[in-house]
Order: sequence, then structure tokens, then C-alpha cells
Amino acid sequence: MRPYDFKSVSVIGMGYIGLPTAAFLASAGIDTIGVDIDSSKIDDINNGIVPFVEPDFDEFFSKVLRAGTLKAQTTVPDTDAYVIAVPTPLTDQHGVDLRYVKSAVEAIAPVVQPGNLIVLESTSPPGTTLKIREMLSDICRGFGRGPDLIDEILVAHCPERVLPGKIMKEMKENDRVVGGINPQSAEAARALYSRFCSGEIMLTDSKTAEMVKLVENSFRDVNIAFANELSLICESLNVNVWKLIEMANHHPRVKILTPGPGVGGHCIAVDPWFLVEAVPSQARLIRTAREVNDAKPGQVVAKISQLIENHGVLSIGLLGLAFKADIDDLRESPSVSIAQAAATLHPNVDFLISEPYIEQLPEELRQLPNVFLRDTDEVINSVEAAVLLVDHQEFKDSTRIKAFSKSWVDTRGIFEHWN
Repeated sequence: MRPYDFKSVSVIGMGYIGLPTAAFLASAGIDTIGVDIDSSKIDDINNGIVPFVEPDFDEFFSKVLRAGTLKAQTTVPDTDAYVIAVPTPLTDQHGVDLRYVKSAVEAIAPVVQPGNLIVLESTSPPGTTLKIREMLSDICRGFGRGPDLIDEILVAHCPERVLPGKIMKEMKENDRVVGGINPQSAEAARALYSRFCSGEIMLTDSKTAEMVKLVENSFRDVNIAFANELSLICESLNVNVWKLIEMANHHPRVKILTPGPGVGGHCIAVDPWFLVEAVPSQARLIRTAREVNDAKPGQVVAKISQLIENHGVLSIGLLGLAFKADIDDLRESPSVSIAQAAATLHPNVDFLISEPYIEQLPEELRQLPNVFLRDTDEVINSVEAAVLLVDHQEFKDSTRIKAFSKSWVDTRGIFEHWN
């Protein structure tokens, strides 16, 4: 078996996955270059500023930065390996937008050398890793670089499997799936990730590896959709869904999740659509689950409108914007969509938002004149009604929230535990 000794690696995309991946590679003694087109983000990274909130990551990041094994820049250098960790967003038609992946490949093509490894970490539809090889071949031909080069480049997919808020533990300890366009590519990628990953690294082909990530998140999405649909059924039947689920879960083989205002984040709210796009006639349950979860924010907005119309309130507190508890990640957050839709629908009502993990509102909310970011106590003291959107620990611990006696909409079931 060929030994793969990666002394240098470029990680393209310095977001929630790319920067931690770069830091872990650097901690293994590999000279690691983080690459991003956002020059201000690059400056922050080189100055030791982490652009997101993640428990215990700051100290770890600072250590590898001081050691000199990690630095950041806006151009892709000549390294032994390249990890692509860029966004793969949805189009308006729920298809995949691969423009960032293509841009990364275009940046790698002028510097890649025979024997180099390219790993796609970005979650992608089945067949995307094979497309990377095709893209690279087309681009390199344009540079006058022949097919012999392409034949000697290793390409693999290694989907990330970490939960925001637990990256430090899960990036190191979680099992990983590595799929290569050929066995040599898979072995090379395993050699790279084994430098910092203590979990089992399972080898397969690239298409299966792509499917593994999509199936994992589709499974979770379907289960969340069941809970969300159950909440709607219970509302129609005047049954307390939180107590119902609590009792049903006493069955030894039943574990119903808790409902919420929708599904957010860069994975569960996006990945199932890639399967639907790939095989629309077969992915019927997955499509329905996505539609159920995508509809939930609109149903929360309808409850807010009902609250305004029935009680004549002119100020409402919205508690939480992140897509899950105790992080600052707003990507695909249903709470942001709810806030934007409700404030637009009711321009004469002031919406005071408490989100303890951000310092300013996202752009879509900043431009609304009736939306304001305030601390939790000010929100609770000032408003006539409140909507709990995220179950941050700060909200659970707040005595002022527990004592709030005005009108409530509780999308997380927290209030049930206080009454």
C-alpha cells in the first residue's frame, strides 16, 4: 500500500466546518493554509479572531495559530492536499447550486500536481465528487495541462458529521465515511483524516459517501416532520402535544422528537432536497417531510397574527434567532424567517428580539424599521406578548421569563415545564 505523507494542506472555505477542520489538521503538525475569498475574514483569522461562537474552540484555534502551523490567505497555494469546505446552497427550485465548488476547483487547477489529493467535504448530491474530476480535467486542458496529470490526481468525498456546539468533541471522535473515485483516493483521504480523527474511518466509493450524509439528515428530517405534524394534529384536537409525547415516549420502543418552529441549519433543512432532486419519483416521503417542516414557520406566523388580532398587542418579544439552542448560527433558521414575515405583515407592531449569541441583527431584519435587538430582560419588561422560538439555556434559566404573565406563543414546550 502506498504511504501518503501529507506535509501541507489547503482548506478552502473558512466557515463553521472549514476553519475547525483546518485547525485540527494544523494541530496534527501539518502546515495548513485556510483559504477564503472574504479578505476581512482572513484578516480576522490571522489576528486570532474566530468568526463564530463555538465552545472551547477559541483556545484550541489560538494554540495552532501561535504554533505557526495555521495561517489564512485569499489565494490557493501549492500544497499536498486540498479540502473543499464551501457552501452548497439550494436554488429557488430546491436544486443544488455548485458555483462555490466550481470556483474552488478553478482555484486549485493551476497549482495542483500529480499525486495531490482533493477532498470534497461540502454536502453534495450523488455524483458531485465525480463531477469534480470532470471539472478539473476540463479546466486543466484549458491551461494546456494534459490528461496524464488528471489520471494521477486523487479525489475523494468525506462529509462532515459534526453538530454546532459540539465541534471540538465530534470532529475528533466521530466516525467518518470516506469515499474515493477509486480505492487509491479513498486510502489517501483516510491517511489524511486519520492524522486527527480518532473515530473509525470507513472506506467506500464517492457516491455512497455522498449518499450517507444525505440519508443521515433525511432520516432526522422525517422524524422531526412527524413531531411537527403531530403538533398540528394535537392543536386541532385540543390535546397537549408536549404531555402526549412525554407519555408516548415511555414506551420502550418509541422515541418521538419534540416539535419546533421549523428546521434550520446548513444540513437538515437542505440535504434532503438533494435526494429529492436526484430521484424525485422515489423520494416521496422525504419530499413530504421537507414540505411539512418548511411549512411550520408560516404556521407560527399565523399564531403571531392571531395573537395580535385577538389581543390588540402593539409590541411582541421574540426570544431566539439561532437555528438551535446555545449557538450563534442563523443559517436557514426558521426563527429568522418567522421574525421577518411577522414584522413585514404587521408594520405597526414593534418586534423586540432577544438573541444572546449575536451582536447585531441579520441584514434582512436590520432593514425593517419595527424590529429591534435588545437584551432578554428589556424584551420581557417592555412587551405585551412574547414568542419563544429557541430554547437557549439563558431563557430556561431566566426568572423574568418564568414570571412573564402576559400572552405567550411557545414553540419549544418550555413553558409547559413551568406550569
